[in-house]
Amino acid sequence: MSREATKWTRREFLIAGGATLAGIALAEGAKGGTTSMNKTRKIRIGVVGGNFGTQFYWNEHRNCIVQAVSDLRPERRQRLQEVYKCDKAYESLEMLILDKDIEAVAVFTGAPDHVRHCIAALKAGKHVICAVPAALTIDEAEELLETVQKTGLTYMMAETSYYRQGGISARQFHQQGKFGEIFYAEAEYHHAGLEELFFENGKPTWRHGLPPMLYPTHCTSFLVGTTGERLTEVSCLGWGDDSDLLKGNPYRNPFWNETAMFQTNQSHPFRVSVFWKGAHRGCERAQWYGDRMSFFLEHPNGLGPVIVRSANRIEIDDGGFERQASAFEQYKQPNWWQTSMLPEPMRHDSGHGGSHTFIAHEFIDALVNERKPAVDIYEALAYTVPGIVGHKSALRDGERMKIPVYSPKG
Repeated sequence: MSREATKWTRREFLIAGGATLAGIALAEGAKGGTTSMNKTRKIRIGVVGGNFGTQFYWNEHRNCIVQAVSDLRPERRQRLQEVYKCDKAYESLEMLILDKDIEAVAVFTGAPDHVRHCIAALKAGKHVICAVPAALTIDEAEELLETVQKTGLTYMMAETSYYRQGGISARQFHQQGKFGEIFYAEAEYHHAGLEELFFENGKPTWRHGLPPMLYPTHCTSFLVGTTGERLTEVSCLGWGDDSDLLKGNPYRNPFWNETAMFQTNQSHPFRVSVFWKGAHRGCERAQWYGDRMSFFLEHPNGLGPVIVRSANRIEIDDGGFERQASAFEQYKQPNWWQTSMLPEPMRHDSGHGGSHTFIAHEFIDALVNERKPAVDIYEALAYTVPGIVGHKSALRDGERMKIPVYSPKG
């Protein structure tokens, strides 16, 4: 394992980005059907977590069988069984991973349990796909990475922004060289009202006071998952209002909202804002600025997806000065889920911008073809760890801090 926070050589950059680029080529370059070479192999999966875990259509994939489900709550176990038409249910993940017929486990439990549950499944010999974030601390991230490396098993993080329809388009634009150089990017995850989930039946949940930057992946993946860059430094500021609702939270977090300015290993700036409160409209979106083309995802205030291209024409600004005018056009967003990127039974809209079916297919297809998934352990940490350091920066009034980078070499 290697930890770095400096600029990489081109060779190192390509090595670390290999999983992402391979995932793009396989998951997004498929023509005339799925990428699966072994159409008969069946992955027997156990699904844990009866809320979010019900939304991933595992039973629609021709190479997947839901062997068993699990949740601590009986009503949630029953819901999982109904959704996936599964006869076998266990009362806990710890019991499920003892099932020798299960080859892989989908972990959709609470964020503080992700690392513990993933490590338990990996040590039991199961491949793992896990909801975001990958970890909540640097120590957890490194323990997870070490376990994945030691077991040699597949780990994938179920990051939805990577497979949002606009995210897929941006990645294709980048592959095709249409942006030129992406010299700056912005991403926003605005989700007011989470305080309603802070307590259940008078008891605090894991969401009570969760620092925004500990849930960064819906933003960070928009750039890292597009270009393969790594985020190496950060300065972050937080905002709070001394609310009683934040008092006594287990994270000792005083902030509702956090805004980070990252620097990449290619010396590009990247602004990320994660807001839990305020007069804003909910969104998970990004915009990429290139020297040849820029791309703006749909804005919650009404503007649809937009492309701006540099053009050789002159206009007069409101001060009477000449300036170069760019060409502006509406972008008609394709529904990539209707294409051969997915097997036919899964070609329908799904949660988080059509991403859920893509996530399920990518994991199963990677296992069937014995390849790395697009969002493997190195990608997962590249999306997650910058937020962990970002929150530390916010607690230190925006102190500029280096971010550890994990790569397969060494």
